[in-house]
Amino acid sequence: MKRTIRVGIVQQSCTNDLKFNLEKLHRNIASVAQAGAQLVVLQELHNTPYFCQTEDTNLFDLAEPIPGPSTGFYSEIAAAYHIVLVTSLFERRAAGLYHNTAVVFDADGSIAGKYRKMHIPDDPAYYEKFYFTPGDIGFEPIQTSIGKLGVQVCWDQWYPEGARLMALKGAELLIYPTAIGWESTDTQEEKMRQLGAWVTVQRGHAVANGLPVIAVNRVGLEPDPSGQTNGIQFWGNSFVAGPQGELLAQASNLKEENLVVEIDMNRSENVRRWWPFLRDRRIDEFGNLTKRFID
Repeated sequence: MKRTIRVGIVQQSCTNDLKFNLEKLHRNIASVAQAGAQLVVLQELHNTPYFCQTEDTNLFDLAEPIPGPSTGFYSEIAAAYHIVLVTSLFERRAAGLYHNTAVVFDADGSIAGKYRKMHIPDDPAYYEKFYFTPGDIGFEPIQTSIGKLGVQVCWDQWYPEGARLMALKGAELLIYPTAIGWESTDTQEEKMRQLGAWVTVQRGHAVANGLPVIAVNRVGLEPDPSGQTNGIQFWGNSFVAGPQGELLAQASNLKEENLVVEIDMNRSENVRRWWPFLRDRRIDEFGNLTKRFID
């Protein structure tokens, strides 16, 4: 029997006005839901601008408990439109302990599960180690009414190990809320190399695991509040790839866009029969993968 899932992706810019951002998110979620989306995926830290361009202790005030105000807001939306909704929130776990956390809501509005970002970058304009403690609940797929979702967050998307572990635990889709872009001083050639690498590595996860991949990025220029850099031009290009890495849909790098994409879930079974990578893995020889480096 044919099994399909219609996925809505919301690629948008953010302002400093939280209420405005939430209202726009609500409108965009409603738009893709009304167009038939059963699963809706939002970008990383979508409630606010990407605040990690600077290190500022006052910005910890943006964090919320889970459950909390934002989970209540998105729970109501998921239930109202009968959708599975993947969100990305700044979690306050305890005083001085914070995570970059994806929360997944089922179609009845209940929290199906959460994932705490495992790989935390610390680069110019991406000072995430200042804000986020690395995740401690592992690479665990989240069971929902439409299937088992392998949700990770942004920097995780560069690591094949996370994608593989999600696949080995039965994930049917790999999902990456994202916030990534260019610094204006990079050459055009370097910008294209970075974007190409970002798309290629995730399409590689699709191929290696025989699973569809959904990557949703923000878009637009966000200034650096400190003035030390020219800010980040988030490059959009949100996309959905099939289990052979084929691009099913891709947004632009400049515009806010909502897309609804149909995924044939039966293809993963067929692709894994044609290319049985899981069968042929030499797991008896992979022990050294747990080492930082093999000297």
